[in-house]
Amino acid sequence: MNKNLFNNDKKASKNYLLKGGFIVDVINKKIIKEDLYIKNKIIEKIGKNLAQNIDKDTEIIDCKNLYISPGFVDMRVNISEPGHEHKETIKSASMSAASGGITSIICMPNTIPPIDQPAIIHSIQRKAREVGLSKIFCTGCITRNFKGKEICELHLMKESGAVGFTDGIKSIENTRVMRRALSYAKSFNGLIIQHAEEHNLSENGVANESEIATRMGLKGIPSYAESMVVERDLWLVKETKCRYHVNHISTKETVEIIRKAKKNGLPVTCDTSPPYFTLNELSLENYRTFSKLNPPLRSEGDRMSIIEGICDGTIDAISSDHTPQDQDAKRLPFNQAEFGGVGLETLLPLTLNLVKNNYIKIEELLKLVTVNPAKILNLNCGTINEKLEADISVFDLSLPWKINPESFFGKSKNSPFDGMLVEGKNIMTFVRGRLVYRL
Repeated sequence: MNKNLFNNDKKASKNYLLKGGFIVDVINKKIIKEDLYIKNKIIEKIGKNLAQNIDKDTEIIDCKNLYISPGFVDMRVNISEPGHEHKETIKSASMSAASGGITSIICMPNTIPPIDQPAIIHSIQRKAREVGLSKIFCTGCITRNFKGKEICELHLMKESGAVGFTDGIKSIENTRVMRRALSYAKSFNGLIIQHAEEHNLSENGVANESEIATRMGLKGIPSYAESMVVERDLWLVKETKCRYHVNHISTKETVEIIRKAKKNGLPVTCDTSPPYFTLNELSLENYRTFSKLNPPLRSEGDRMSIIEGICDGTIDAISSDHTPQDQDAKRLPFNQAEFGGVGLETLLPLTLNLVKNNYIKIEELLKLVTVNPAKILNLNCGTINEKLEADISVFDLSLPWKINPESFFGKSKNSPFDGMLVEGKNIMTFVRGRLVYRL
């Protein structure tokens, strides 16, 4: 693991010319072969043959055959600091993100103490600025201590920089509490983010309820435990008109419910994660605990429905759902092992698989990891335009490599994709015009 690939010198101000790359315009859905000039940390100019009109101290980087994309915006990351620094820290998560082309991380509130007051948001953002490898935005808890009873001071957290509100890996069970949260958030145009899981149906479950789980002797979680919660919440959204987002959807029924809600004009968005369009429940064979995720890996029919939802625009974004767990938490019997898998460093190649398999064009797909999540969260990033801050990923679309978690920069190595052969690798990452990572 070479840590010399990173540059966290925040005072270093250098100009760069990215020459001859394929610039991905996610807004107009086109790819243009031009130069991109970064000056004073912003995108100064995009055009052909810019080398003649640049400052002398500019570093010229040959991007022939490379793609220049807006930096990726990851909507769901469990950073673990404060509280679980043995699993991940702000620094190790930022290194993982920078190496994967992710320039903006959205941190879940399930830290210790939980993110339920402005002071904790300020503390995390201060540490992120000190590390200087990526932008970190926080979500705040909906209810105090994730107990689902008392609503937190959402508006205060919004004023301190919270981009949305969620109870992390817990669903709001009490319908009255959820209704109050939506009404309150609506008053200041806030965003409520739901992890959709009916607790009474999923309690003690460890895998998707199916013939495979039965054969393996594992307690199942029915797929409708997810869609039931979304269906209920949409009645409340219809009444309150509050912006509502569902994290890491995994079932055919949820895709259909959200598709219908969008047709009816409800302010609903959703994201999914690479395990749910790359793997299915067959990955649990041999009781592989690295494939124990929440939501669980579903059927092949569900997987294909998720891909269909990505292609037709029902699914707005793709997140890594990065959930680090240390070895002691994963190397246990399947029923006792913790849920979750790391995903920051594999988000790009696994998402690009959809292009390789001819499901969707690259300029359409990259919207789901750039401008779409930025719009949902009201962030001013996710596009490449002149005079904007230079948050950029430069990647090789065809570079083949084998996923080896031991080479990851993150502290935890629990990837469900261990050993998979993929194509597409991030080569350089710019955050606020600084070259923070270079392979």
